[in-house]
Amino acid sequence: MLRGRLRVFLGSAPGVGKTYAMLDEGRRAVERGRDVVVGLVETHDRPRTAALLDGLEIIPRRAMIHRGAAFTELDVDAVIRRAPRIALIDELAHTNVPGSRNVKRWQDIEEILEAGIDVVSTVNIQHLESINDVVQAITGVPQRETVPDEVVRRADQVELVDMAPEALRRRMAHGNVYAPEKVDAALANYFRVGNLTALRELALLWVAGKVDEQLDRYRAEHGIAGTWEARERVVVALTGGPEGDVLIRRAARIADRSKGADLLAVHVTRADGLADADPANLVRQRALVESVGGTYHQVVGDDVAGALIDFAKGVNATQLVLGASRRGRFAQLFARGVGMETTSRSGSIDVHMVTHPHVKKGKSGARQRAALTRTRRIGGWALALLGLPVLSAVLLPFREMITLPSEILLFLLLVVAVALVGGMLPAVTAAVLGFLLLNYFFTPPTNRFTIAEPENVLALGVYVLVAIMVSLVVDVAARRTRESARAVADAETLSALAGYVLRGEAALPSLLGRLREMFGLTSVTLLERGAAATPDDQGDPAAWRIVATSGGEPATCPAVAETDVAIDEELVLAARGRLLDASDRRILEAFAAEAAVALRQQRLAEQAERAKPLAEADRMRTALLAAVSHDLRTPLASAKAAVESLGNTAIDWSPEDRKELLATADESLAKLDRLIANLLDMSRLQAGALGVSLQRVALDEVVPRAIDDLGPLSDQVETDVSIELPEIMADPGLLERVLVNLISNAIRHSPPGVKVLVSGSWHGEHVEIRVIDRGPGIPVDSHERVFLPFQRLGDRDTHSGVGLGLALARGLTEAMGGALNPDETPGGGLTMIVTMPMAAV
Repeated sequence: MLRGRLRVFLGSAPGVGKTYAMLDEGRRAVERGRDVVVGLVETHDRPRTAALLDGLEIIPRRAMIHRGAAFTELDVDAVIRRAPRIALIDELAHTNVPGSRNVKRWQDIEEILEAGIDVVSTVNIQHLESINDVVQAITGVPQRETVPDEVVRRADQVELVDMAPEALRRRMAHGNVYAPEKVDAALANYFRVGNLTALRELALLWVAGKVDEQLDRYRAEHGIAGTWEARERVVVALTGGPEGDVLIRRAARIADRSKGADLLAVHVTRADGLADADPANLVRQRALVESVGGTYHQVVGDDVAGALIDFAKGVNATQLVLGASRRGRFAQLFARGVGMETTSRSGSIDVHMVTHPHVKKGKSGARQRAALTRTRRIGGWALALLGLPVLSAVLLPFREMITLPSEILLFLLLVVAVALVGGMLPAVTAAVLGFLLLNYFFTPPTNRFTIAEPENVLALGVYVLVAIMVSLVVDVAARRTRESARAVADAETLSALAGYVLRGEAALPSLLGRLREMFGLTSVTLLERGAAATPDDQGDPAAWRIVATSGGEPATCPAVAETDVAIDEELVLAARGRLLDASDRRILEAFAAEAAVALRQQRLAEQAERAKPLAEADRMRTALLAAVSHDLRTPLASAKAAVESLGNTAIDWSPEDRKELLATADESLAKLDRLIANLLDMSRLQAGALGVSLQRVALDEVVPRAIDDLGPLSDQVETDVSIELPEIMADPGLLERVLVNLISNAIRHSPPGVKVLVSGSWHGEHVEIRVIDRGPGIPVDSHERVFLPFQRLGDRDTHSGVGLGLALARGLTEAMGGALNPDETPGGGLTMIVTMPMAAV
């Protein structure tokens, strides 16, 4: 059975018209004779959206009960049994009610697609997993319902439902998105113009990325190799040399000239694993590329120019940035160089040749080590100097029976053996010595350094050339074998370094310890230059500070270390134990660069940790001062005015007026007392100094006391708390404070004449207390914000207190080992759920 096709309508924010577009597409499909059903659609009571359901077949939803409340979810089995051609299923990122077959709705849709049914769905950009944290940083609202990006990227068709922020706000103001009582709060918070503009840009960029993928796939499927300049892409080629920093910054400026241009850096590694790139330079340059918003890539190829062009065409690049050659003029006479070769093959790609301070200064390379060991070189010289005379002595008695070509082949065989054992120099020496011996003893006229026949001259000349060529090949092969082994070891070391970083082992002590173990060092130390130090203080221990060390006695300054690597003007990595050669030093530099990054990350983390309590305290102080400036002054002013009026002897107050003034003063002072108590409790919670005394508590005793504390407001509360509920572990006084805060908050937001319900229920090892109101409720994406201190979400009443009630209620609940969470009241309103652990039987 063929898998169904998925079509997704992607929007930047709620209300842009995703569901409307989905239903409109469903109706058009029905008009074209397609079999369409509605699996699940959320109209959110929007009349124009609901009207589009008329005439469409709707699959009944599956009813479920969770925590005593009724819910409905998509009936996957019913949709599959019905087997329509197209199913309309809203809200791709929706989280199913606990107990459902799948956790997420997109997983339900996957089953329907596997059954061969096409699905049309909807999702908002803020629900994509990769953008979730970005959206929270922009809007301040966490999104708990997410869908993996790959699910949407796999969709056969993604269509953006776009709307300008101003147009969306007008729709909301007209009541086309939310109920009228929720509009003001939504416009003032999540649906601000700045938020909507940022979300719209995220949606457009994400869809642009999806379009790029489709374009690349189309070009690959149709074998299109030419560049399509649909979008500027700047590729900068890095050799690992010191000029890379200049090239990256130049390429970044080129990319910045075009809005939305991409910057890609690429380094070409030889296919045999041998490279002259400096690992430390590449590590630093990769960090630089990423800091300017680019991406780093590495490709393999022996033909550097060809690999660059293939990469540039593969990413549909429009511009290629190269550095001017570092080779000298003499070297350029024999080869065109990568720059010229790349330019000649670039085709429609613009190539920028950027000059830099290292032009024509040559490539700096490490000193080459001998290709063969000392023992083999000695053996080769011995074989050359002793073997040839011995061979000549053996052949002399048979000089009349063996022809010259045979003698030349025997000498050549011995030269090859010398090359295999000792390398090029002994072999070349053996070839020259063999030429002389053949000429003197075996070439007519013998016993003279004279050659009579021209044919013999040619034979001996070819012998010498072949011997030298074989020697050269053997020497190069031996050298390449050694270099390849070294490259493999370096690659394994760098791979291990990358592994430490990926596994989170890049902390300084761990990193230095790994380095010490790899190279068998006595100690490895990261040194930092003191504030008063100078560049000439390499041997002064007082000028340096040990940041981190691993192993034995650390180096107190760079001069006492066998090997030191200067990371920057302030940091030096000092190694003790043995002197590292040039190739090892390259790996050491890579570790040093990573150590500097780890140090900076460690210090940034420490600064962030130190700043957190300061920032939180400052935020609390600022909010407290702003709140107290009104909320403390108001009851004080009311009480003071009442008392001053009573003390005014010039006015003859009637008993009724005197009683009213006393009641006003009493009410104002009581409000002030509650406010100060809340502030003190909140400060104790944040300081961890709140005393909690847990004991067995019966809800049928605590709830009535909390309602009585409300005074006249107690008439607006009804209860449903059974005496059969098990006892819980709580602090009776604190639990009473929690309930008073929650109930008074619910009363304040309930419609006139509608009572607040306090109910209790028992679920496993926990008991839940629900405070249920029928007020305007709170948007789901703002549930957590109401628990922040000094928040009065959606409440414009300036006489409602500093907004500590819910924050304090959650803090007190958690201090007792419970939890406080909001939920939507079926039919409208807000339900606060206090979950407390049941007392042990």
